Amino acid sequence: MFVDRVVVRVQAGTGGSGQTSFRREKFVPMGGPDGGDGGRGGDVIVRGDRNLATLLDYTYRDAWTAERGGHGEGSNRTGKSGNDVVMPVPPGTVIRNLDTGELIGEVLNHDHELIVAKGGRGGKGNAFFATSTHQSPREWQPGEEGEQRSLEMELKLIADVGLVGQPNAGKSTLLSVISAARPKIADYPFTTLSPNLGVVPLSDHRTFVVADIPGIIEGAHAGKGLGLQFLRHIERTRILAFLIPIDAEDWQTEYDGLRKEIHSYSEELAAKPHCVVFTKMDLLGEDYVPPIESPGAFGAFAVSAAGRSGLDTLLSAWWSQLLVLRQEGAAQVTPGAEP
Repeated sequence: MFVDRVVVRVQAGTGGSGQTSFRREKFVPMGGPDGGDGGRGGDVIVRGDRNLATLLDYTYRDAWTAERGGHGEGSNRTGKSGNDVVMPVPPGTVIRNLDTGELIGEVLNHDHELIVAKGGRGGKGNAFFATSTHQSPREWQPGEEGEQRSLEMELKLIADVGLVGQPNAGKSTLLSVISAARPKIADYPFTTLSPNLGVVPLSDHRTFVVADIPGIIEGAHAGKGLGLQFLRHIERTRILAFLIPIDAEDWQTEYDGLRKEIHSYSEELAAKPHCVVFTKMDLLGEDYVPPIESPGAFGAFAVSAAGRSGLDTLLSAWWSQLLVLRQEGAAQVTPGAEP
């Protein structure tokens, strides 16, 4: 089961309380206060784990509590700090405060950590309050409460290429041929009910990731069909590939409709590099690229997943475009590089 949105409750550990204690030792008159501080409460941490693909585990456990800190002790001994609790999530998970809608952060890489609830500070013991004029304090502080909040965690798949098209456009078939992914394939609409990821291998150990996004119909940006539930998974793809089956009634209308839905959902998403891919060319029996007006596209390609034709040209074009994007990204983060 693919689960891409969950709500969980987290409670960081409460800090331990300070101690009131006085040194009592033979031959040491007026030993003075020696109450130690309380320990810090544990944090709640979200950590990226590339071995995970969904948020399914959080449907079984929706409450996470970190350990509280130990209380201070005599002889100026500080209480033990509470253990942190770590919540593993797949890379690409966005965490928000459910009550306020505030974005807390995103976990984008393996082992990337994000503190979502901080543990409380330990309270001060009476040794902290000793002064030259107040030599026998009995004051102490209780530990601070750890942060408590409800979180909304949403998974957005991270892929290099996103396959976009109407139901039965051939997305799943194409993904199954160019990668080792095995999405469900059948001759009826909406066979893909959850996004699928596939790693495409090229020569010289080159690879990139392709995502098969469930079918997009008119009005998807407003929630029709599978709509917004899966449109968000395209947000993190670097390239969009608009798949149009050769047996579509009107190629141009289908392409324009897909572009409109993407633009209505997100202008930033619509500005990403894209190409047009005509699928099911084996039905036509001819080797040519149908004419289509696709302003801004870096190319139009014709493939047959069943006949294994046109795939090398398509994959090479995708790789070339990805190299350009990676070089641009490297230039932006290089110190002293021109913007």
